[in-house]
Amino acid sequence: MCATAGEDNHWPVYFDSTKTRNDGRRVPKNLAVPSPRISEVKEAAEKLGLPHELVVDAGYSKKPWLKTGMILVKKKGSKGQIVSLIAKQLLRMRSTSGLK
Repeated sequence: MCATAGEDNHWPVYFDSTKTRNDGRRVPKNLAVPSPRISEVKEAAEKLGLPHELVVDAGYSKKPWLKTGMILVKKKGSKGQIVSLIAKQLLRMRSTSGLK
């Protein structure tokens, strides 16, 4: 499933501190978390009130054999702004849960 005109796809690799920018990370390391799961990305979007849809069996284009999943988020601003909001929420969630 691909994103339509009114939505953006967001992959866990965007927020992964163990990945390089070349591997697909989209946020600075200080906003990234190690090995985020798609369930965490989905939960972060929910906590932010972002309308979204989970696609569990999707593989990121650089490693399509790894079915990491993605979420499709309805556009509410630029993709960069939404990625940043989700990254900050993931950091908050990880700091309160004790997972690092």
